[in-house]
Amino acid sequence: MGVLSDGTPYLNQRGLAALCDVQNAHIGTISSQWNDVDQKPRIQRIKAILEKVGKVPATAHIEVLHRGVVHYCYPADVSLAIMEYYAIDAGVNVSEKARDNYRILAGSRLRDMIYSQVGYDPRHGKDRFAKWHERLALNYQSAPKGHFHVFNEAHTIIYELIVAGANIGEKFVVDISIGQHWSTHWDDHNLSEMYGIRRKYPHRYPADHPQAKANPHESWCYPLAALGAYREWLQDVYLEGGKFKGYLANKVTKGDLPPSFAQLAISALVPDKIAGPRPHNVT
Repeated sequence: MGVLSDGTPYLNQRGLAALCDVQNAHIGTISSQWNDVDQKPRIQRIKAILEKVGKVPATAHIEVLHRGVVHYCYPADVSLAIMEYYAIDAGVNVSEKARDNYRILAGSRLRDMIYSQVGYDPRHGKDRFAKWHERLALNYQSAPKGHFHVFNEAHTIIYELIVAGANIGEKFVVDISIGQHWSTHWDDHNLSEMYGIRRKYPHRYPADHPQAKANPHESWCYPLAALGAYREWLQDVYLEGGKFKGYLANKVTKGDLPPSFAQLAISALVPDKIAGPRPHNVT
């Protein structure tokens, strides 16, 4: 499940199939038969349900390409219509599980559940990048020539978190976590001897952040010669080494983040491990 860039909540094919208590292929067939000239009774019934609550979309799902993988996203309205069909009208394919799930999630409750699970606030959906953009505007040229700072280098992580539904603001400042761990790594490995001395620079927070009371903050910036080493550390140690997972787990414990969102963020930013070749049996 998730939320599209326009604020539309959706279920993926597997999640929708599970709620309807059917195989993935059943949901896939609905998509493939959606615009057939000779409409199957199942498609006719689902479209009739949609007509009662609004309009029938041109397709059952929306294809979204993310990190090279196509995701099949079924908007909440379409998902509910399909759930209603399998809860009431599917004949021998109706199950108690499908009925129970539909009763629980009918009306606006499916939409609300998706928003809650991914930590998305529809009231601020259009402005979800605003606080990040404010910080960028305040700090994009603050590091001296020949140096980089962690905030600007964390843009990929911050962007992925916002797209996944995180409310990036005064309580969710992941670059502080990254900066603290990188600073420790820098000291522990005496990287100044290899790349040069790091320097302090003024970092500012937007006026509505509590951190703004102490503006400007002194923060470390690092020689550009160390940028490659930093990016390798960010991927290998911070993201894949468990530090990012620990940061999100702490946010979940404090109640700042739904557990399901932490899972979404990790899946978006931490690549799956690729298994090596299996040894061949020698005969």
